[in-house]
Amino acid sequence: MAQKLFIGGLSFSTSSERLRELFAQAGAVESATVVTDRETGRSRGFGFVEMATADEAEAAVKKFNGQEVDGRTLKVELAKPSGSGGARSGGGGYRSGGRGGSRW
Repeated sequence: MAQKLFIGGLSFSTSSERLRELFAQAGAVESATVVTDRETGRSRGFGFVEMATADEAEAAVKKFNGQEVDGRTLKVELAKPSGSGGARSGGGGYRSGGRGGSRW
């Protein structure tokens, strides 16, 4: 079954085609999309790649997470289903969960 990956930290010059070619090094790519701004058409700096199998998706995460591509360091992780809130973040964002803070 296909597995979708979130790709963050993309250079604004990285195209969907470049993303597809890059991730093909880890296995069969079902789709590759760089997310663009609706009004300007400019890259928003992230995208999604759908790998053919879960094993290929894991290989892609291991191969590309933290790698520099087009001058930017990629963040590659399994995409969270839309609307799930994310299991790891708990929906808190970057500023929540400080060190030793009290819980309300």
